[in-house]
Amino acid sequence: MPNESSGLLLQQRFLERFTGRTIIVHRGFPKQFLRELLEQPGGGGHFRVDARIPESTPPTPIEWVVHRFVLPLSLPLPLLIRVDADTLYLRHLMHDDTVGHPSEVLWMLDAIRERYHARLDRQQGRYAASMGMAVQDNSIDYDFINNG
Repeated sequence: MPNESSGLLLQQRFLERFTGRTIIVHRGFPKQFLRELLEQPGGGGHFRVDARIPESTPPTPIEWVVHRFVLPLSLPLPLLIRVDADTLYLRHLMHDDTVGHPSEVLWMLDAIRERYHARLDRQQGRYAASMGMAVQDNSIDYDFINNG
């Protein structure tokens, strides 16, 4: 397990690389999902992390975040992460037992700072988790987006 100074370095490197970007954490995608995602506007710009791949030793910055802070929350996968400088916003892509359509990703991103399942707040060399909306709630509030 990294010490505090290595946690600070991993966090710094993670933020340098991913601030302002989105990450999709998954354990494989349903048939056609990835192809359809890549056809969506900006769909190729989401960094994708396969959670089935174990953390290396020493971990890369993204492995450190995903394996130490995201996966322990036990949220359904695939999971969308919006990376801001001080906060990571997490929202899963599931509707009951089915992965939503890739076109929903941009709608979810538009409201992710208000409608998230979990938030990871930056602290010195680590992230503190707080839960947001219920895991079962993954409806898209089109009125919020259109009037926001």
